[in-house]
Amino acid sequence: MTVRSAEPAGEPTRRIEIDTARILGRDQAHYGVIDIGSNSIRLVVYDSLSRAPFPRFNEKSFSALGAGLDASGNLTDEAIRRAIHAIRRLDAIAKAMDVPRIDVIATEATRRAKNGTKLVEAIREATGMETRVLTGEEEATYTSMGVISGFFRPVGLVGDIGGGSLEVAEVVDDKVGERMTSMPLGALPVKALMEEGYGTAKDAIDEILRENIPPLLTNPVFYAVGGGWRALARVHIAMNAAPISVVHGYEVEAEELRKLARKIAKMDRAEVADLPDVPSRRVDTLPAAALVMSRVLKALKPESVVFSSYGLREGWLYAQLDEEEQYRDPLLECAQAIGLPGARVPAFSAALAKWTDDLFPGETDSDRRLRLSVCALTDLSWRDHDKVRAEESFLRLLQFPFIGISHAERAFLAVAIMARYGGKAETVTDRLGGLLSQSQLRRAEILGRALVLGHRFSASVPEILLQSRLRVEAGSVRLEVLDAESVPDSEAVQTRLRQLAKAMGVSDSEVVEAA
Repeated sequence: MTVRSAEPAGEPTRRIEIDTARILGRDQAHYGVIDIGSNSIRLVVYDSLSRAPFPRFNEKSFSALGAGLDASGNLTDEAIRRAIHAIRRLDAIAKAMDVPRIDVIATEATRRAKNGTKLVEAIREATGMETRVLTGEEEATYTSMGVISGFFRPVGLVGDIGGGSLEVAEVVDDKVGERMTSMPLGALPVKALMEEGYGTAKDAIDEILRENIPPLLTNPVFYAVGGGWRALARVHIAMNAAPISVVHGYEVEAEELRKLARKIAKMDRAEVADLPDVPSRRVDTLPAAALVMSRVLKALKPESVVFSSYGLREGWLYAQLDEEEQYRDPLLECAQAIGLPGARVPAFSAALAKWTDDLFPGETDSDRRLRLSVCALTDLSWRDHDKVRAEESFLRLLQFPFIGISHAERAFLAVAIMARYGGKAETVTDRLGGLLSQSQLRRAEILGRALVLGHRFSASVPEILLQSRLRVEAGSVRLEVLDAESVPDSEAVQTRLRQLAKAMGVSDSEVVEAA
């Protein structure tokens, strides 16, 4: 696995460790965000206010506030009525779920409306909730924080297309850059432009981009946020039969995506509806979103596009965390959250992490976070029947909603845990579609076989495991036991050690007493 950027000078060393006591002892108070956009109003209730929050409830109402402006630029009474009806329902649900904190944020349509304060007051009167109307700069900032939250140290430009506007901002590792802009290039205004003709719309978009969009000076990556662009990703995934159907972290060469976007931008409604896996609610606006993507890629000329399911809401949540929590690794936090509470011995994952510290010499931070995440997930399928553990864990992890992870890294996790349950990497090579090289497949299998050995030798007891160590040398691998009399080995242990040696491509293996 590779890291996109080096550790910035002066930054503290990242703590990439399994912390069992913190994960099992933390407060799980729910947290809700209501996002009032130009096209929809959505409530997401998260399991906690944390670095890797899991959505417990997610509902969206297409209120079309952006289309509810009259000729004077005011929200109509009907538009406000629809919005309040949706928000009252979402508020009632959140209260029934006993959510102690609900934040309400509003974006382009509300701030653009001359009477946006009327909607804010109506929300207060109907629910008692206060609404924060974000400026264009704030919207770009929080969306960028969402990308920072959802990826491992992203570097590039973030673009978020909504119903009413397009925000573009720079992200550099864990920080939002100074360059950002908000433009009236959301799906609804662009759709209206396209009704005047494709060429007219294209020229108008290009002019707005020339006047506003910052150049891509950092990393040649464009992070795409927003439902319209996620729909574009879903179509591309389906058309290419990608091995992983998760949109978050899906990466496409920019020129390839631009060709698809140009094609979709010129389609009529029936042709769009026939596209594979296109969301039905995006059929009318997908050509507009595709046209904006095409023109943005032409203007920026990035090498690749990475799609993000994390955006404004997640960035708002991320901004509520203290600095220590923000600096935690998102993938490892997620892996611990799902792996440790259900493990037979939760503390064993940390012992495995220490025990495998010397397994891969020259390990980078990126590689370490993957190895520790695999250790955190080591007992994920212990309750399943032993005949299906390998296959079921592989399929589950391949599509699991992790954050801070690329599709190749998903594949690595899935193969490593499959190997931990006895599966062989060679059986899934074709199903991964080239996501992993042969050396990466081998590395994942080695890690999985090491975990099998650790579990078998120690019976998943941390104190027993840490009475031994793995010693890998040229042509051999040894399990050194500090006190062989107190913890004798067995044929089962010898078999698991030979399997590890085979995965490593060495011929000699033995259990010995450490000097």
